[in-house]
Amino acid sequence: MLTDEAGRLKALRTYGILDTDPEQAYDDLVLLASQICGTPIALISFVDENRQWFKSRIGLPLHETPRAVSFCAHAIEQQGIFLVEDASSDTRFRDNPFVLGEPRIRFYAGAPLITRDGEALGTLCVIDRVPRTLTDDQKEALDALRRQVETQLELRRHVVELRAALVERDNVQRALDASETRTRLIVDTALDAVITIGQDSRVTSWNAQAEVTF
Repeated sequence: MLTDEAGRLKALRTYGILDTDPEQAYDDLVLLASQICGTPIALISFVDENRQWFKSRIGLPLHETPRAVSFCAHAIEQQGIFLVEDASSDTRFRDNPFVLGEPRIRFYAGAPLITRDGEALGTLCVIDRVPRTLTDDQKEALDALRRQVETQLELRRHVVELRAALVERDNVQRALDASETRTRLIVDTALDAVITIGQDSRVTSWNAQAEVTF
């Protein structure tokens, strides 16, 4: 799906999601995905340059894993839900350490999280320890939950952009205030100079008149 990895990573950064604290909205969607699909593991993952990081997770104690062994790194390159029915017999994954060892992944289904500009940031995925597949209804439900995750991400992006705009506004206002202060100082200094020159001129004129009278 993706050819511009630099652009994808740049898009991921704009959401300010990496390494953030757990949030109930995301945790609820992961719980629903696990229950609807009947899997012991469900995750919302984001694929960074060298790792996949989990925003929300059920059934997995890890916070992140190397990208090199990530199922989600494959999922973001696909259109639609990426299914692996039996990882132990799939040449792409059968030697994966998470297939050979804990959590002994056999089944994986990942729905890519796509931005409005078409960049795949990560997945909403479900994982099982036994080979299996999803029913059509489960696929539809997982896709619906994926859209809800994307909605949460867009809300986050709007908040990030709003905060940045407010900071920029405050910076501009501070710059304007500083400029106004400098301008007022210059004007006040110039007025003081004009007044001083005027006073000196009147004194000089008075002295000249006094000398003539004398």
